[in-house]
Amino acid sequence: MIDKNHPKLSISEQAGLLNINRTSLYYKPVPLNKRDLEIKCHIDKIYTAHPEFGSRRICKWLKRYNGIHLNRKTIQRHMREMGIEAIYPHQNTSKPSKDNPIYPYLLKELVINHPNQVWSIDITYIPVHTSWLYLVAIIDWYSRYVIDWMIDDTLEIGFVLETSKRALKKAVPEIMNSDQGSHFTSPKYTQIFLDAGCKISMDHRGRAYDNIFIERLWRSLKYENVYPQEYNSPKDARIGINQYLNYYNKERLHQSLKYHTPEEVYYVK
Repeated sequence: MIDKNHPKLSISEQAGLLNINRTSLYYKPVPLNKRDLEIKCHIDKIYTAHPEFGSRRICKWLKRYNGIHLNRKTIQRHMREMGIEAIYPHQNTSKPSKDNPIYPYLLKELVINHPNQVWSIDITYIPVHTSWLYLVAIIDWYSRYVIDWMIDDTLEIGFVLETSKRALKKAVPEIMNSDQGSHFTSPKYTQIFLDAGCKISMDHRGRAYDNIFIERLWRSLKYENVYPQEYNSPKDARIGINQYLNYYNKERLHQSLKYHTPEEVYYVK
């Protein structure tokens, strides 16, 4: 996939063309347990359909509908590795570090009426037959246009920062919205948008539906592409997901957009 001896293209240029974080090229994954991958795939499907489920309900669901008997601590470990949690509000949540301020949610009752008014960013888990990946994407609320995205095989913050910088080369939103995940409260991330002149908005703690449009993107991606394709390798997943997101932007008709594509609405004059 990457030719380190390519006569014309550098490794960085090849990685950019494939939407791969170049730092992942030097990452050597730990051998994976096939059973763990199967369990993560089941959890991902349950969570995508029911993001309000916590580890307790996922544990019960796996037992009843999939015949998988695991204790709750094991489910919690898998969910941590997948970077997911239930969307219900948590009680007694710890206070954020003074170095990582939480910004208010700015979108309540806001009328969204033009492109680049509000963007959202999020990360989702991508199951692969032999491994797993993480996908970060930035979406425009008005048009549903996916501004930029990147796939990586770790949850390190680098691919979030790189995607954010690439997106800002295309346009600058008035408001940048995210959840309160550690990547998105990091000053490394927030400063990128503050320096660009954006306001920062963050969902209420545990309220994934505050970021509804990107949640809908994840469901569309997984039900229309990831689950039916059942990718056998990270390479296949990268190619297929990149193709799907281009299709989503340029060809997929949205009822909520009066059967226009996101690209048509985003770039409307």
